[in-house]
Amino acid sequence: MTGRIDTDLLERLSPAGHYIALRIGFAFPLEEYNHLPKNWIDLYTVERMLPDDPAMRWGHANRGVTRWSALEDPKGVFAEAWKHGLRYGAVAAHADEGTGLRSIGLFARVDREFSDRELGLLHEILVTLHAGAAPPSNLTQAEIEVLRMVKDGYRLKQIAHALGVTEGAIKQRLKNARTKLGANTATQAATLASGFGLI
Repeated sequence: MTGRIDTDLLERLSPAGHYIALRIGFAFPLEEYNHLPKNWIDLYTVERMLPDDPAMRWGHANRGVTRWSALEDPKGVFAEAWKHGLRYGAVAAHADEGTGLRSIGLFARVDREFSDRELGLLHEILVTLHAGAAPPSNLTQAEIEVLRMVKDGYRLKQIAHALGVTEGAIKQRLKNARTKLGANTATQAATLASGFGLI
């Protein structure tokens, strides 16, 4: 895998569904993939189960992978999940040493527990996706500075004046930053850079 989800492999490993949150910052993930049953997502959301979910709590406090059956469930979240076809589950977690940005994956089956080999594969998938969602390391300080000013609402002319360069130089810096971030617009590039914690 190269940072993208191998959906066929995930469907084979977790046929009842999966949820992956990549590079969770202060509160929200940079990318999120929710392929759990809609009726479960709706109930989970309406009943605000996140704070009581043992798998998510484990994922925020640990690294590695474990089965849901190894976790205590005092609020009955897993019992409710069972009613929605999520009978056997696993949680994988990974975090950067430096930034602390964390990725969490929840995986479910209806037929049996995950094998040790499958747990290893799920953790490997999460680590690969986490690395693939890493920010580009080749943005220059000049490009980051311009993106910060775009985020703060400055216009090209204002940025050029503030930095003492031409508008053409600012356009080139933004073009380079957009290319490196895979963004279509300067605003999108600034949003991505902000999400990566670069600005």
